[in-house]
Amino acid sequence: MTLPKGFGSGGSGGTGSADVEKMIGRRVENMTGLITISYIAAWLATFGGTAAGYFYYPWAYPTPSGHYAFIVLTIIEAIGYLFCVKVMEEGSRKNSNGIIAATLAGTAVGTVFISLYVGV
Repeated sequence: MTLPKGFGSGGSGGTGSADVEKMIGRRVENMTGLITISYIAAWLATFGGTAAGYFYYPWAYPTPSGHYAFIVLTIIEAIGYLFCVKVMEEGSRKNSNGIIAATLAGTAVGTVFISLYVGV
């Protein structure tokens, strides 16, 4: 790979990961926290959208339908979050299994709690 002038090891042709990181900015392997926060925000936004149906439009959006939509959308978001983090860390030595497990467990418990007690 040819790097722009000022990067690399002075013409020897070797490209180090530090040079590439310096050239393109922050490495994606270090963005697990940002992706986790984005997933939690998306999950809360999904609840906000279904909560509008629970509380403001109950005649048009019955509670069982809202629960079903919330559960299905949570599953889709969780799969997307899992794939984002795993693909992002592919080929690196990073291991975020604990963060992934805690986040997915928290949203799973929250989803069950909301489905059982909200809108009843």
